[in-house]
Amino acid sequence: MSGPVGVRRGTRRGDLPPVETRRSADSAAAVLRAVLDHGPIARSSIARVTRLSAATVTGVAASLMERGLIREAPEAAGPPGIGRPHVPLDLAADAVAVIGVHVAVPRTTVALLDLRGRIIAQRRDPHDGRDPASVLPALAGRIAALRRRHGGRRRILGLGVATGGWVDTANGTVVEHPFLGWRDVPVGAALAEATGLPVRVDSNSRALLSAEQLFGAVAGRARESAVHLFAGNVVDVAFAAGGVVHQGPRSAAGAVAHLPVEGCAELCPCGRVGCLQAAVSERALVRRARAAGLIDRPEINDLVDVAATGHPEAIALLRERARLVGRAAALLLDLFDPDVLVVAEAGANRLPASLATLRAEVAAGSSAGVDVLATVHPSSFPGNVLAVAGGAVALHQVYAASPALS
Repeated sequence: MSGPVGVRRGTRRGDLPPVETRRSADSAAAVLRAVLDHGPIARSSIARVTRLSAATVTGVAASLMERGLIREAPEAAGPPGIGRPHVPLDLAADAVAVIGVHVAVPRTTVALLDLRGRIIAQRRDPHDGRDPASVLPALAGRIAALRRRHGGRRRILGLGVATGGWVDTANGTVVEHPFLGWRDVPVGAALAEATGLPVRVDSNSRALLSAEQLFGAVAGRARESAVHLFAGNVVDVAFAAGGVVHQGPRSAAGAVAHLPVEGCAELCPCGRVGCLQAAVSERALVRRARAAGLIDRPEINDLVDVAATGHPEAIALLRERARLVGRAAALLLDLFDPDVLVVAEAGANRLPASLATLRAEVAAGSSAGVDVLATVHPSSFPGNVLAVAGGAVALHQVYAASPALS
């Protein structure tokens, strides 16, 4: 044996071989998730829920504390007893944060989130222009302003960006966003250079599915298998099995814009009638709402607000959209047979009547025979879907215990 005990040939002293590095990251992720789910929690309880040894938990916890992700929480300890006191561990929610960015068709959203996905501050700004040369420098300025005003003493772990269209997560590139007119835009590299932060970029639905797995109302089931359907101006889908969100070899999984849906007469830019995105896009819906005099601005939330007052025409427009989205959801339910299917759609997120319509359409259209009430859910973040989407892209890396974002 030519090297010290425990150091394999070809590695530098202090470095871990790739397999051991992966095991270390997996252990750190397991401990961090346990603290997220159960904290404040004792080390012995972490060992029990993660099935790691007490020694491993102790070592990993020390490392996570050094990285500022968790802390000892003596205020949560029980009354003193015999022997050494057990001080529980909790997230260092006040010490660190991530920045989430969402790039939508009309505007950008920039938010500061803590480790539990709670929004500390956010701002929404309309685009001055939609080209990347206009949007990305403006975003960098807004990120800097948010950090100065609300960051305080928090250490910023990283920046997550979510947007619609085809997003190559591995390269941090928006391959194609038809409504913005973007093609092969290196968003990650541009914002990393402008902000000095590690940046990760992902699609709307993959980001929001990660958020549901981390912090959602049905997080436990979503970590088993889940489908997420996002219906905004852009419509896309994400699916996960065994806790892993599928990307696809080209990072193109979840493209359902042209999924055919019966009962739609809206012409799609592709030249066909009945494409899902053309049928349920917010652009089409708010255009109809403005033409009917229901709203003054092209804002989907304005239409939901009017419907919430009981206005029958606004309710009808949103229920029609819910029916079309429900038909697509029924197809996805049959295709993937997930433990949970989450739909992020403005009406279903806020209006019980829209959610009921969507679920009824799923029940009528699906042959899976599932309990729709137990399986089909609205977004867990109805008032902050876009801010949470961006933040979840960064937080997903943190909870994978990746040193790249911590």
